[in-house]
Amino acid sequence: MADQPAPERPSFSRDEIETASVRRAPKYGVFLAAGAFVGILVALILTFAIDSTDVSPYTQVVYSQLQVFGFTALICVVAGVTVAAIVALIFERVLGGRTRQVIVDHEQHGV
Repeated sequence: MADQPAPERPSFSRDEIETASVRRAPKYGVFLAAGAFVGILVALILTFAIDSTDVSPYTQVVYSQLQVFGFTALICVVAGVTVAAIVALIFERVLGGRTRQVIVDHEQHGV
């Protein structure tokens, strides 16, 4: 038996033109991660700016630099994420009004 070519199956093609709305919006995850990163950097800077060799006037305890970093990181990361979220919301409000309509050519091929 010789190899015979497979019979061709009928195929169809459908072409649709639609209108879609395109709106620019910030990526919130990127903003929040950047805010957390900036918060950690600020906490690191404040850790070295705070003198940890003195006794705390409130608790009468000497805190290590790692403890000081942990305390300031808790506050600075929350503050950084909050500020970044507010900036992202402001960007969305400013850029959100720029919704535009585009024409999309949707092709569908089937067998």
